[in-house]
Amino acid sequence: MANNPAFSQAVRIPAGHDLIVIGGQNGVDASGAVVADDLRSQTRQALDNLVSCLHAAGADLEDLVRCSILVKEGAPILEGFGAYMEVWGGRPNPPIVVAAFVRDLAVAGALIEIEALAAVPA
Repeated sequence: MANNPAFSQAVRIPAGHDLIVIGGQNGVDASGAVVADDLRSQTRQALDNLVSCLHAAGADLEDLVRCSILVKEGAPILEGFGAYMEVWGGRPNPPIVVAAFVRDLAVAGALIEIEALAAVPA
């Protein structure tokens, strides 16, 4: 199977781990306002929000096992991918990533939504 630094083909969750489910994160600030009108900025903010959720649950990026990414149709996906790789960096063992284009998102002006699953030792 193809090896990609951005995602894994499969992830095994060892016994004795708690699962952390993180709801859809958009590129919004603490007040709920969309931070910008470009996909790169919104992706970066959505990822910052995701990391904040992980930290609040006692986890970090290395604990991600799956990310689902919804991108508004017509948005330049490579901008979002670039921001994702800036945050992910050169870490080994990336999560499974599912991405899809959608007609619209629930948050007005949002171009991206990221939900995730992490696993941490119990």
